[in-house]
Amino acid sequence: MASTSSAPRSAAPAIAAILFISAAASLFLFWLIYIHPASATSAQYAFLPALNAVFNLLAAIALLIGYTFIRARRIPQHRASMITAFIFSTLFLIGYIAHHALHGDVRYPLHAAFRTFYLSLLLSHIVLAVVALPLVLVTFFFSLSGRIPQHRRVARFTFPLWLYVSVTGVVTYVMLRLALGS
Repeated sequence: MASTSSAPRSAAPAIAAILFISAAASLFLFWLIYIHPASATSAQYAFLPALNAVFNLLAAIALLIGYTFIRARRIPQHRASMITAFIFSTLFLIGYIAHHALHGDVRYPLHAAFRTFYLSLLLSHIVLAVVALPLVLVTFFFSLSGRIPQHRRVARFTFPLWLYVSVTGVVTYVMLRLALGS
């Protein structure tokens, strides 16, 4: 049977593209943080980690607001909140890339309190951020392409991961600043 133009197209190519872009972005960040030397050592952009923490906090707040809207079946407000969370997360990612390109990695002091907890939290944050990126993009793809049943199924996993990554981003920032004494 021939397919008609009104039949829904397969989501497979879009999802494959999302997975490819997510993998490329994750590999780029790994290279940027662990292999590429920082290009500047000035304190000119020292505000970026704090700004990134604010973006993560705002993303978490927008996610929680969006969750309350969807529970109340307020779809337009939910969509606006989720787009807002996406924008804040995107701004975070841009600032994160800029910070690591300019300043490299900042390490938690070897003998500082809570180091093991910090490193465990940071590891879970990093691993789940890598998982959350394609899930967020797939969830948005399903929503924006009108595939609401698929959107709902994926969003059940995306929401808690995205929220966890946003909140732990703020917590690890605060812990690092306290350990560094700044």
